Amino acid sequence: MRPKATVTAALVATLALAGCGGSTGDANEVVYWDTSGSAESAVFGEIAQECGRTGGYRVRVETVAFDQALNNYKTAAQGGQGPDVLRADVGWVAQLAQAGLVQDLTGTPLATDTADFLPNTLESTRFQGKTYAVPQVTDALALFYNKRKLDAAGVAPPQSWDELKAIAPKLGGENALFLNNDEYYALPFIYTHGGDLVNPDARMITVNSPEAVRGVQVAKDLLDAKAARTSLDQPNSYTSMKTAFTTGETAMVIDGPWAVSEFTASPEFADPANLGIAPVPGSATPSPVGGHDYVIRQGSDATEAAQKFVSCMSSSANQAKVAAELGLLPTRRSAYDDPAVAANPIVTAFRPLAATTHSRAWIPQNAELLEPLQTAYGDVLSGRKPTRAALDELARTYQSTILTDYAKR
Repeated sequence: MRPKATVTAALVATLALAGCGGSTGDANEVVYWDTSGSAESAVFGEIAQECGRTGGYRVRVETVAFDQALNNYKTAAQGGQGPDVLRADVGWVAQLAQAGLVQDLTGTPLATDTADFLPNTLESTRFQGKTYAVPQVTDALALFYNKRKLDAAGVAPPQSWDELKAIAPKLGGENALFLNNDEYYALPFIYTHGGDLVNPDARMITVNSPEAVRGVQVAKDLLDAKAARTSLDQPNSYTSMKTAFTTGETAMVIDGPWAVSEFTASPEFADPANLGIAPVPGSATPSPVGGHDYVIRQGSDATEAAQKFVSCMSSSANQAKVAAELGLLPTRRSAYDDPAVAANPIVTAFRPLAATTHSRAWIPQNAELLEPLQTAYGDVLSGRKPTRAALDELARTYQSTILTDYAKR
């Protein structure tokens, strides 16, 4: 999972004119939709072209804004168009599999040769006992901190939210931590106290459980105690958080490995040694598992080449290249043993965090659960609604519009 982007006018025009872009029907050309950020796309594009050269097929890389990719892909694939391979968020796979828009890879080498993958990265690739994706990168949220600021204040990264409240006055009060006012970033607070959005096994909506309410209230309490700040301009909250951290205004933020390249491009962290990384305060598994998977479009004319392409892109060597150059986290164990990866302090810091992430509900409605959570979380942080009322309303929304066959607690 990464912050939302704004699709460019040029991309909108391209997608409209080309039916959302996609395969040419040539069995020897793989069209790949890359949803990575601007700081990452060049590296993925280079690897993609090299896979094509060494594999004996052509590759056309089309960059698609992350927050537009799912809807664009569904529209195109339902019309028999779209890319041969999509870089999908882990939360999209079950939905695309249920809709019949991605290929069942069960029985292929992509699904049977998986022993090297980290177990928690494989969870999102499966739906109803079959495999529909191959892990690309994994991620976790962490507490990033400005080492100079914490050293000057004589404090260590907090291990609990109570510790954060205690040290906040030494770090400028509300400038101790900037909370991103976004649904994905609400999850660590929910998980910290044993809450979750749903229980798929029991087919139960649990987002308004006492545990979940207590967790979200912790976030609001940090704001009320002047131990943290946020942006009430929700669409620009992530940008505001990043600016506050990279200018040295805020001492700490919660973010993922995708943010590192932007952080270290700023004067404040021009010396990467000033960028500290610690677990998100709270429980042992406060961070949601995140990342991206490769999926192959159902009906692709380039299926054989696409399978070779996915195998190449997800190889240990290429995962190691991505990790060494971008600081993104491999999904293969062997990639972490590469000397260049082992020497990367970002990957080293994130590796134990990625191994202890909180599993998410790998159901087709996974992605749909987040947007209404954003509204509820924003209502709580702004003080527009009490936490219990906001989450009770969210539970009703889940049951009436998303999970109609689930019970409310």
